[in-house]
Amino acid sequence: MNVLIKSAKIINPGTKDIHLKKRDILITNGVIQKIASRIDPPTKTKVVSYKNLHVSLGWFDSSVSFGEPGHEERETIVNGLKTAASSGFTDIILNPTGNPVPDSSSDIIFLKNAAKDALTRLHPLGNLTVKGEGEVLAELYDMKNAGAVGFYDYKAAVSNPNLLKIALQYAQNFNGIVCSFPLDKKIAGKGIVNEGITSTKLGLKGIPALAEELQIVRDLFILEYTGGKLHIPTVSTENSVKLIASAKKKGLNVTCSVAIHNLLFKDDSLIDFDTDYKVMPPLRTKGDRNALLKGVKNGTIDFVTSDHTPLNIELKQVEFDNAAFGTIGLESFFGSLRTLFELEEVIKILTKGRSVFGLDTPELKEGALACLTLFEPDTEYEFSKDLIMSSSKNSMFLGKSIKGKVLGSMVEDALTLNF
Repeated sequence: MNVLIKSAKIINPGTKDIHLKKRDILITNGVIQKIASRIDPPTKTKVVSYKNLHVSLGWFDSSVSFGEPGHEERETIVNGLKTAASSGFTDIILNPTGNPVPDSSSDIIFLKNAAKDALTRLHPLGNLTVKGEGEVLAELYDMKNAGAVGFYDYKAAVSNPNLLKIALQYAQNFNGIVCSFPLDKKIAGKGIVNEGITSTKLGLKGIPALAEELQIVRDLFILEYTGGKLHIPTVSTENSVKLIASAKKKGLNVTCSVAIHNLLFKDDSLIDFDTDYKVMPPLRTKGDRNALLKGVKNGTIDFVTSDHTPLNIELKQVEFDNAAFGTIGLESFFGSLRTLFELEEVIKILTKGRSVFGLDTPELKEGALACLTLFEPDTEYEFSKDLIMSSSKNSMFLGKSIKGKVLGSMVEDALTLNF
């Protein structure tokens, strides 16, 4: 299969000779054959052209959830990966959210097989503990050999400090990465939103920033003792950023992420009791949001993620106290980032970090396997329900103004286009 991408502006700071240049890109049988100012299409070639077309390395999201197995009404793997591809993502890390949870090598093999024909490549996390119950370590080494890229009890802190210690020590034997969600459950109690002025006004139980920060302090002390690789998913407070920055200065091998909605929204968005704004970690204050943005810019925060969490309507259209946590975010991710950062910074955010999970970093050069995302960065529009491809529609971005459109993605010889 031949594909010729015509007159696309390349955004790829790693290759200075073509960065910010308009070029034609010829892909033959999944390999970038030629990059030049003008290429005449060979016979039987799919020509891709679009006004203000841009191209970058394929995008990467470090925290995506679907429903399958067990919750296919929320999202299947097939449709979820189709949504990811149309949203520009060539690689995603899949959270362990199925029922049953993936805590064995056979579970990881099932997830890999379910995704084998998809355009977007799925890289599953395995559960850190058996059944995600936080008591006994799961089959980490076997899951690693089956294709798991890390270990995580989704949105659940490792409450037993000795278990985290053992996991970090054990995973070093095969360069595994351990994820620990930053929430001390005893401090958080029955809280559902950020503890502060807004929670008091609304009469909702609050989760203090201390619940996140205390867990991070403990986990970082354990990491300093054991060594190994620790990833802290979706931090949300100013002090969390400071704690992780300090740990990195010490030389600890720690990474972290932030959800896009924690960069965009504050807890005062809850004023109408819209359950789409109920997320974990909760939306925080203006000061927290500003600190998170600064952390992304200076590199303290390694990933910005969609934290895509599809939930069926029965879990969201209920009283606020009873609603489930989570919002979808794949389809609105790029456009939301463009409202916060300049284009080159957006592409840097969307393409970095694969190596943290042991994945190969693609290259945009002649002779490399194609791993590309196509987009138009400047169109401003309102995000609406008809733009949602996910089976679930629980998006806090509905009605928000975003900037830039994803036009498609390509992995080797598989191409998807949105136009």
